[in-house]
Amino acid sequence: MVHFVGAGCGAEDLITVRGLNYIKKADIIIYAGSLVNPALLDNAKDDANIYNSATMTLEEIIDVMKKGNDDDKDIVRLHTGEPSLYGAVREQMDELESLGIKYDSCPGVSACFGAAASLDLEYTLPGISQSLIITRIEGRTLVPDKEKLEKLAAHQASMAIYLSASYTKEVADALIKGGFSEDTPAAIVYKATWPDEKKIICTLGTLDDKARENDISKIAVILVGDVIGKNGYEKSKLYDATFTTEYRKAK
Repeated sequence: MVHFVGAGCGAEDLITVRGLNYIKKADIIIYAGSLVNPALLDNAKDDANIYNSATMTLEEIIDVMKKGNDDDKDIVRLHTGEPSLYGAVREQMDELESLGIKYDSCPGVSACFGAAASLDLEYTLPGISQSLIITRIEGRTLVPDKEKLEKLAAHQASMAIYLSASYTKEVADALIKGGFSEDTPAAIVYKATWPDEKKIICTLGTLDDKARENDISKIAVILVGDVIGKNGYEKSKLYDATFTTEYRKAK
């Protein structure tokens, strides 16, 4: 059995209880060594076989899983953050299905939520934005034309932009071209929730300069939207004394 586990965005205590229990019981752990907090591996059994997928190909990863499954071993595939976001898990699952190997998934805390916690943000402020767009700029992995940043910018929703820290100028230019103003609040959070985290509040117009000043070009999430300003929003109806809910009558 293979368990795909989200390690969380950095801090070792941000893994789920379920994910931690999988690690503790695993005979084999294949972890994303470039981003997963190595402290999580301290929870592994002394005799667990541990592989760093940063140095492996897809074929090599699947080969380890197949051999482990043939030997009736418990296997954890430990991905950074939340595996369903830019985790390249589907291709691994398809290979396992073709081999008749069972698997399941355990969610994790993604970087945009770790960054929101670090900045005390709410992405969905009434009157400002009720949507969060999670996306990336085009790099070696292409982005569908309808999902290009300048087109998504038309929604003026809160945005979390992954895998784009080395393209801060291109990100800002595309969003401004799409309709955001240069004064739109923005932030770039490097290694959210790690001990060496950096968090910079800026605007789209200053995003590139601030990233360069702080030597940030990787392992960061870019946040964009008026919610970062934390003002001008409407209070929620959820706790409004004049609003009746299933649990409380209006006063």
